[in-house]
Amino acid sequence: MIKRLHVKKNDVVVVLSGEDGGKRGKVLQVLPKKERVIIEGVNFIKKHVKKSPNNPQGGIETREGTIHASKVMLAEKYDQRKARRTKAA
Repeated sequence: MIKRLHVKKNDVVVVLSGEDGGKRGKVLQVLPKKERVIIEGVNFIKKHVKKSPNNPQGGIETREGTIHASKVMLAEKYDQRKARRTKAA
């Protein structure tokens, strides 16, 4: 069964943990079968690319990798949570 995720394409999210923790970005793609998301400007990976008409040189390309959906939170909810903490302190 495919799980429904709490984020969808074009949502603005905040990465909660990991190397890119605290970064914000727009969701480019959601992969519900794997429970992962691709976020603009976060978690860059290097991909080896074969020669093709689009890329005649081939070589190494840098692009966004996937992050598990549990590591991201909608930016609106994150800001509300942060505001609540500062009021209490």
